[in-house]
Amino acid sequence: MPRSQRNDNFIDKTFTVMADMILKVLPASNQEKEAFAYYRDGMSAQAEGEYAEALENYEEALRLEEDPYDRSFVLYNIGLIHASNGEHERALDYYHQSLDLNPRMPQALNNVAVIFHHQGERLEEAGEKDQAEQFYDQAAEYWKRAISLAPNNYIEAQNWLKTTGRSTADVFF
Repeated sequence: MPRSQRNDNFIDKTFTVMADMILKVLPASNQEKEAFAYYRDGMSAQAEGEYAEALENYEEALRLEEDPYDRSFVLYNIGLIHASNGEHERALDYYHQSLDLNPRMPQALNNVAVIFHHQGERLEEAGEKDQAEQFYDQAAEYWKRAISLAPNNYIEAQNWLKTTGRSTADVFF
């Protein structure tokens, strides 16, 4: 039974009913509607921490979805799962795939920056200052791109850019 048919959470049920109603009136093919259903079920499973089930649904959504913009969000969510499981290299791969399809996705840019920053911190703790600086510089570049797309977001990143001298702008918004 699809996850959308077994939700016992009122908000999930409401979202599912509304999404189903929208799907019925939108001019979309059956394949597009099926891809969205798998994506929706993947998001529901992911929200409940059921990552294996979410990945199965996302993989099926990717198999069916042809629109690059929609595929970018599926890939992004797969990256989120891998990042939350500590699989940073796999997460980076999915974030980059997502950005290849949709370079104007600030949340993916931010998440890439967060991973690079984390890698820089680990290297710095290990005494590898020069290598750490390279990762910090990469993080800065991704944060600058994210902030340029969403200037009111990522305030901590903006502060970090300023305090480390990696920002040429005083104010992003």
